[in-house]
Amino acid sequence: MQPLLDIASVKQYYGKILNTSSDLQTSACCCTDQGMPPSVKAALAEINEEILSRFYGCGSPLPPLLNGCTVLDLGCGTGRDVFLAARLAGPEGFVIGVDMTDEQLDVARRNLDAQMARFGYSKPNVDFRQGYIEDLAGLGIEDASVDVVISNCVLNLSPDKPRVFAEIFRVLKPGGELFFADVFAGRRVPPALAADPVLHGECLAGAMYTEDFRRLLLELGCRDYRVVQSRPISIDNPEIRAKIGMVDFYSVTVRAFKLDDLEDRWEDYGQVAVYHGTIPDYPHHFDLDDRHRFLSGKPVPVSGNTASMLANTRYAPHFTVTGDRATHFGPFAPGPAAMNQAATGQRDRATACC
Repeated sequence: MQPLLDIASVKQYYGKILNTSSDLQTSACCCTDQGMPPSVKAALAEINEEILSRFYGCGSPLPPLLNGCTVLDLGCGTGRDVFLAARLAGPEGFVIGVDMTDEQLDVARRNLDAQMARFGYSKPNVDFRQGYIEDLAGLGIEDASVDVVISNCVLNLSPDKPRVFAEIFRVLKPGGELFFADVFAGRRVPPALAADPVLHGECLAGAMYTEDFRRLLLELGCRDYRVVQSRPISIDNPEIRAKIGMVDFYSVTVRAFKLDDLEDRWEDYGQVAVYHGTIPDYPHHFDLDDRHRFLSGKPVPVSGNTASMLANTRYAPHFTVTGDRATHFGPFAPGPAAMNQAATGQRDRATACC
């Protein structure tokens, strides 16, 4: 059995060893604002510097259409993404930030009133809760109570990933979205390295092998997930590279939905989707994932899974999806409108996050 790092060591790393993001020894848990939509960039400019200086993340896991939503941030740290989500959700939305580290939550909580004032909100739409992402029920988060779950380079740190993802799909509402950025591995990390506190704290030793991630979601009933974007991670620290340089790592943003009608392959039912161009920040096109770009006003053939993701979620008002599943036409092979990189419509799952 693969040894697991004591969760206390992770708390020590993020609570005592890391004082600012500059203390990180690799770029795995670092990100830039490259690719952020205008609304997120504008909100980021309103975040207090103390919060930003202690931010550790590998992406920008903030999907569109958060206005009025209940959002849950797993491993919220000092609250950067919580406050961004709070700004985007508006005063009618609500954001819950969960973290286990006292020092991180202290920063988030002492900035709460100042951030609400900067946003112009008369009362907070944020609640920070200390606890473990493996036990959201223990934090009072009820079944089917959350519209969107986000996380930024944290799920890899969990010693019990099956329980984390089971909790995520428990608290999501039907049609709800999981949108997270994390570190993935192109092969399984050698078991002997799994308990190294630095490798784990740097988000490397706990990174999931992409195929194991696919299998885990299948076991939980999520038969299709989408990669939104990915980039390789360069390990520039020579000591760390000497230990774990045999593994290829990637910073990946993943989108998944709580939908009962998804299949484990893309199937063709003759359905077509048209994007209205009405999602804020995306007037000309919207990318559902790295293989599906919808140009505004252009009919696009879609698989049954994609049709469900567009028609049975909060994205539905922004698309017209025609057709049903009455007639099956075989495997789905997308046309040139989709951003497919292979002749077949079925993603090579072994390299889905690479």
